[in-house]
Amino acid sequence: MLSAVIFLPLAAAAGVLLLPRLGGRAATRVWIAAAAADLLLVAVMWVRYEGGIGYETRMRWIPSVGAGYHVGVDGMSLPLIAMTALLFLVCAIYSLRETPRARAYAALFLSLQTVCLGLFAALDLLLFFVFFDLSIVGMYFVIAGWGHGDRLRSALKFFLYTFLGSLALLLGFIGLYLGSDPRTFDMVDLTHAPPFGDAPGTAGLVLLAVGVGLAVKTPTVPFHTWLPPAHTDAPAAGSAVLAGVLLKMGTYGFARIAMPMLPGAWQRHAWVFVVAGVAGVLYGALVALAQNDLKRLIAYTSVNHMGYVVLALGAAGLVAGDARARELAVSGAVTQMVSHGLVTGALFLLTGVLWDRARSYGLGGFGGIAATAPIFTGLTAVAAFASLGLPGLSGFIAEFQIFAGVIGIGTPGAVVAGALSVTGVLITAALLLRMLHRAYLGRPGELTPRVTDVRPEELAAVAPLLLLSLIIGIAPRWLLDMIEPASAAVVSLVGR
Repeated sequence: MLSAVIFLPLAAAAGVLLLPRLGGRAATRVWIAAAAADLLLVAVMWVRYEGGIGYETRMRWIPSVGAGYHVGVDGMSLPLIAMTALLFLVCAIYSLRETPRARAYAALFLSLQTVCLGLFAALDLLLFFVFFDLSIVGMYFVIAGWGHGDRLRSALKFFLYTFLGSLALLLGFIGLYLGSDPRTFDMVDLTHAPPFGDAPGTAGLVLLAVGVGLAVKTPTVPFHTWLPPAHTDAPAAGSAVLAGVLLKMGTYGFARIAMPMLPGAWQRHAWVFVVAGVAGVLYGALVALAQNDLKRLIAYTSVNHMGYVVLALGAAGLVAGDARARELAVSGAVTQMVSHGLVTGALFLLTGVLWDRARSYGLGGFGGIAATAPIFTGLTAVAAFASLGLPGLSGFIAEFQIFAGVIGIGTPGAVVAGALSVTGVLITAALLLRMLHRAYLGRPGELTPRVTDVRPEELAAVAPLLLLSLIIGIAPRWLLDMIEPASAAVVSLVGR
């Protein structure tokens, strides 16, 4: 069933391209149908999942180097697969609006969905890398082909930065392969028998390569500079997928690859990731506070939110601290990945509404939108409050676990790091409330008369994301029951 989930969108993309008489509107409907069917299959997988590695398929691919088609899910990957399927579906619904070259657009997003699902399901390093690289290619064409502003330059910068990171990641994967005995790219085997047990120096170099490759994708400060222009000039659906899904490939890679396969190196260098996480939290929030471009503001909040994830994963390597607290931190990190995908995906789709109406993201041109577009304002307010971590929404569940876990580790450094990161919530609250006041509650601006309320397809795209954030915020047990066993397993592997 898992392989069907992965490749169903690709099959639909082929159908869209091979049917020459298929119109743009019909192509978007095929996209919606395929994405909906994929989400339904994922829901069935969720209900039938029984723990451990589920829905596993293992086939020979390149046996000469120990690489195979090996896929499966666990409590860490299945929530991300479900979030990915949902996010692509709502992007398809959102694209019912008039979209130029709709057939190619639908086929590209369907192909990108296969790539994203495949990466989260991959249990072979070489297979992971193939999907990792293809995600860069897919998003490059989304930005270059359907973006606006200086889209070609932003797409090129995105490609070059992230492709350079993928080359570093490839070097790290080759290092893991050469350090394994017997040599293999299989992630399960490498987790059970980590390489470089008696060569800490080599393990540190491999962690450096893997860490840089994943940090660029996350993105972690100072490897983040490609992100704001890519988001600013991407189409709304492209920004939603870039922030909601592609950024998670970096943090997921840390938890799935770097931590369990290089446990000793992760312990020795845990403070590097803790410091990088704190830097991302504070830098992302402070720079977002200074933005007058709404889309760049949201882009920098992604740096801030991904900083919380890196902080939590780094803190999990502080083995001198309380083990239960480290498990809580990792659980919070995975929950934050899901929450950020839902909430920031919604925020980027909502900024697309502003661009569609006024062709501007400048906060100075708006004001008093609440009077002309009350539903649009309400959706934006809910998304903003979820992003800042208001209780009752998913952001609070994630960030509370992270703060409680990091501070609960109990070492002085962890307590200081957690306390510093809490200030990021205050800054995020200030910048998002400032955004709401200036654009939605202030005096009418010159562009405000152009802003009409959300259309049915826009409401149908954004509302499910915010509803799910609300459900997680009020009743998170169903999600945490899935995540917590996998988080405990990661902490156990790091503590070896």
